[in-house]
Amino acid sequence: MLAILEDIKAIYRNDPAARNIEFLLYPGFHAIFFHRINHFLWKLGVPFIPRLFSQLTRFFTGLEIHPGATLGKGFFVDHGAGLVIGETTEIGDNCVLFHNVTLGGTGKHIGKRHPTLGNNVLVGTGAILLGPITVGNNVKIGANSFVVMRDVPDNCTVGGTPATIIKRFDNHCHEELPKTRVREMQA
Repeated sequence: MLAILEDIKAIYRNDPAARNIEFLLYPGFHAIFFHRINHFLWKLGVPFIPRLFSQLTRFFTGLEIHPGATLGKGFFVDHGAGLVIGETTEIGDNCVLFHNVTLGGTGKHIGKRHPTLGNNVLVGTGAILLGPITVGNNVKIGANSFVVMRDVPDNCTVGGTPATIIKRFDNHCHEELPKTRVREMQA
């Protein structure tokens, strides 16, 4: 229940168009609300029901969140149509995802197959993150960043095709470092 309250606060914090109780009409809120129930049932080992409910939620909202995915508190999805979040995805606290974001697998991994996002991560429209990568805390991934398949360190801004670090801040000093291709970075 606490996570839902934090999700509602995230709506008002991240959406300047949010007024009064209009958030009750947001498909992103519906998908997150029902995911939290589905995830609880998934963790209990209830067969079939969490997957059935997640597919019904997908049908009604246009957002696909696998019941096995772990969402942190204060999660916000803005205009979520086309959003896909895979089974082994882990999302930290206070993250924001826009529409057409894919947190998916490559089909080449066993076990952990989907991305892990740290806290305070923003993923722009149409970004595609694939495989068991780790995205650090305080990271911004720009719209249509295609395809992020390597780890991203804390305090970075990533964008473009192929995904490239545009800004990197070390020790919160806000000092811009040279651009580095994400695929060349070390974990």
